[in-house]
Amino acid sequence: MMNPDASATIDPSQRGMLDALATSVGPRTIVTDAELIAPWLTDWRGRYQGRAAVLLQPDSTAEVSSICAAATAHRVPLVPQGGNTSMVGGATPPADGSALILSLRRMNRVRSVDAVAGLAVAEAGVILTDLHAAALAKGRRFPLTLGARGSATVGGLVSTNAGGTQVLRHGTMRGLVAGIEAVLPDGSVHDGLAALKKDNRGYDLKELLVGAEGTLGVITAATLRLAPAVLDRAVAWVGVEAPAAALGLLRLVEGRTEAVESFELMPDDSLAAVLAHLRDARTPLSGRHGWHVLIEAVATAPEDEQPARLLERLLVEAFEQELAQDATIAASEAQAEAFWTLRDSISAAERAQGPATQHDISVPVDAMPDFLLDAAAACKARFPGTHASGFGHLGDGNVHFHVRAPGGVSAERWYADEAPIVTRFVHDLVVAAGGSISAEHGIGQMKRDELARLSSPARMAVLRGVKGALDPHGLLNPGKLLARASPDQ
Repeated sequence: MMNPDASATIDPSQRGMLDALATSVGPRTIVTDAELIAPWLTDWRGRYQGRAAVLLQPDSTAEVSSICAAATAHRVPLVPQGGNTSMVGGATPPADGSALILSLRRMNRVRSVDAVAGLAVAEAGVILTDLHAAALAKGRRFPLTLGARGSATVGGLVSTNAGGTQVLRHGTMRGLVAGIEAVLPDGSVHDGLAALKKDNRGYDLKELLVGAEGTLGVITAATLRLAPAVLDRAVAWVGVEAPAAALGLLRLVEGRTEAVESFELMPDDSLAAVLAHLRDARTPLSGRHGWHVLIEAVATAPEDEQPARLLERLLVEAFEQELAQDATIAASEAQAEAFWTLRDSISAAERAQGPATQHDISVPVDAMPDFLLDAAAACKARFPGTHASGFGHLGDGNVHFHVRAPGGVSAERWYADEAPIVTRFVHDLVVAAGGSISAEHGIGQMKRDELARLSSPARMAVLRGVKGALDPHGLLNPGKLLARASPDQ
């Protein structure tokens, strides 16, 4: 059922734009049915609600070009949208109904997979799981995965520089993008799909567009780097005394092999929350440990060492160096998946315990052990009754840091009154540690004001300068990343 407050009326500027598009786009491109638009007006977490009278769903780069040109001519803001899985309200239209949604979901073709070159060209609307399947059909794989893989799209992943659990070995989306096709705000098309290893023609437009959150151009396709398919894998669960021991284990692993793709760290209270939340879930180890590490190693060539044997060898060293207290290696693929289910269920399990502020942050890898402990202690002291803890990707310093409200506090009051204060406090701790307030989820509208508060004048001047140069009328994804400017009339 549509929220009646979410409805919007087509204003004269929007009507003029739609009239201009009547002969240049197909009949399925312009959607004005409020019931069809309604599901795309709310963000992934249900925290932001927008309004839009029209949803535009082109099926080609040419149609995107026509839409952007018409939007510029009539000064109509556009909100590019893929799978609508943003964690920071980055794909939700403004609440005033001034913008139209530009959905890339119909542009869902994998144009090519070149197994020899290790490259795939995928349109912006390709769902991540479909890209995985297309690559595997040719004996390759796309080495990025995340919880929203069944709905997240290539365009959104590129626009937010998505991360995930394989960043340790393969890097973020930025490192996996070899080329980009995008439509700029005026409708001109940047054809940069060629995977050039050397290109010194001035500013790198690809690098500008990756992570720009749809504020500089509309990504329509990307050339993506593929990796060899996995022939075998092994997953280990390790109990450690403290985060410092986990860091020592990480450094041991990094010094011995490049076959480890994932290295996840979580506190025992997070595991306990998952065990209470999931029916039939079982703890991997018999004893209690302050912290837990999940490690995955893979083999991608017949001559590679068997991953299970590799992990056994590394764990022997870890015990000798007193870095590990106990460990087990999954005995089957089902058990390996069960280990990952425990890790992937932490956020849902902690949400079930009550309202909480969830922070996607990063600090230098060597600083992460102290940050996890010190930040949790600081939050508990500053906000009595709360529970603070962090987990995440130790290999790249990405912390998912949660502060849960005291028992009995209503979610509405917590999010309205307390959460903003908690977030400012946590972000101040992050900056003091030399970190970033956004590791892999982007800025969107949730962190926009904090970005401005905590960034240097130089950083903000560059961001605003680039935005003003490429989108002088402020029409693309208004209010995301940077404060919204009034469209140039």
